[in-house]
Amino acid sequence: MIIRKANIHDVDAIFDLIDLYAKEDLLLPRTHLSLYENIQCIRVAEQDGEIVGAGSLHVLGRDLAEIRSLVIAPEAKGLGIGRKLVYHLIEEAEQLGVENVFAMTYQVDFFKKCGFTIVDKEILPQKIWKDCLNCPKFLNCDETAMLIKVADYKK
Repeated sequence: MIIRKANIHDVDAIFDLIDLYAKEDLLLPRTHLSLYENIQCIRVAEQDGEIVGAGSLHVLGRDLAEIRSLVIAPEAKGLGIGRKLVYHLIEEAEQLGVENVFAMTYQVDFFKKCGFTIVDKEILPQKIWKDCLNCPKFLNCDETAMLIKVADYKK
């Protein structure tokens, strides 16, 4: 299994994985257009020529980046692919000089195992002003905000 930058030929596979979880209300949906527009931020896990996972890192400011749309193919769950993608994205944040990485998630236990801790959403005004105001769940957000300090990340 390799983790690599996504390319435009991966968009349909990434969309299908995100759509699978969005239909279960476990993830916010993404459009093909948003995937194309953000392709430079997306990383994929590829195994035997198939996309088995994806996730993206979005820098929101000098000291903050977000892991978004982390998805693993159902048949590939439990193989450590999600954790490898998260660690890869944290290492990218480190290379960029970003000090903190967060995720808005329903998968609290998974992110805890990756070293993240629960934080109050109010400490993330960059996220709220950029994305949350336009989210259909804004007034009733049931996701948990979780954060890791890049310096605390254990390789």
